[in-house]
Amino acid sequence: MEPQLNQEVINTASAHDGPIETDAVIVGAGPVGLFQVFELGLLEIKAHVIDSLAYPGGQCIELYPDKPIYDIPAVPVCTGRELTDSLLKQIEPFGATFHFGQEVSTVEQQADGRFFVQTSKGTQFLTKTLFIAAGVGAFQPRLLRLDGLERFDDTQLFYRVKSPAQFAGKNLVIVGGGDSALDWALHFASEGTNKAESVILIHRRDGFQAAPASVAKMKALCDNYEMQFIVGQITGYDEKDGKLAGAKVTGADGVTRIVPLDALLVFFGLSPKLGPIADWGLDIERKQLKVDTEKFSTNVPGIFAVGDINTYPGKKKLILSGFHECALAAFGAAPLIFPDKKIHLQYTTTSPKLHKVLGVESPVFD
Repeated sequence: MEPQLNQEVINTASAHDGPIETDAVIVGAGPVGLFQVFELGLLEIKAHVIDSLAYPGGQCIELYPDKPIYDIPAVPVCTGRELTDSLLKQIEPFGATFHFGQEVSTVEQQADGRFFVQTSKGTQFLTKTLFIAAGVGAFQPRLLRLDGLERFDDTQLFYRVKSPAQFAGKNLVIVGGGDSALDWALHFASEGTNKAESVILIHRRDGFQAAPASVAKMKALCDNYEMQFIVGQITGYDEKDGKLAGAKVTGADGVTRIVPLDALLVFFGLSPKLGPIADWGLDIERKQLKVDTEKFSTNVPGIFAVGDINTYPGKKKLILSGFHECALAAFGAAPLIFPDKKIHLQYTTTSPKLHKVLGVESPVFD
């Protein structure tokens, strides 16, 4: 089931003969890719946006649509879904064209400096600039690899939670030691409409890569017998009448026990896969694109990388950092798109020109 956003965003592209000629193509429609639309729009640069998913939002929507986010400036708390909705609303004035459900397969620089871009569905572009905002690439959850377990994918075995309500009243086994595992364990163990019948958290060691407050809350729930934590690894599974009935958990003592369950939720993190991006002639360091910190350009002029896909000294993988990178990347791209135009920094608070671009009335100050 696809996540439901407050604003329906579908492919806005229409049929087109030959390559689409444009100033900017953005690869990735996650929060950073969406904000790149905004920063380009302020400079009167229209963009086409491509994403392999069938909807905008990227990891925020695909992996944790209802998980609270606390570090967006001036927004004390919002979910991934709410953040995506707000960004879509913010970029409405700029009329970006979306191409969902397709992956960029080819990027080739032409003699005139533009880039020929083609997607897996055959959509073609000739663009002056390219912005890669593809998160960690073609991100895929790390799998729990047991022979035959994949038969239960999306029926009793889950690597992401798209609809929390489907787990209400169920006996859940949650595996992992990061934020996602702890957050969902707390969510389903706490009172609420989605409360599970039982929650058992399994991690290979008594140490977590998660927020200390979440770990403390988990241990408090265990002390109150509201959930259970087991140190061990899943080494097998039990099935009955063609259904997943239990997980075989081998503890630190070497003893294997069967833990009954209705659903198994596995959160081992993401395995970044650059996919075709690895073949575009860009400098890569540990599956990330190397950029400068002046304009977040790659080693190929005209190709920029923003968000989790890039790396540079001091890089922090935060949505906040990605938003900052979008602004500088837009200003870095403007001279390539408007070589004869002087680009001035203007403020949305006071600039009549930006008010016109945004479709708002200029305020009158006393």
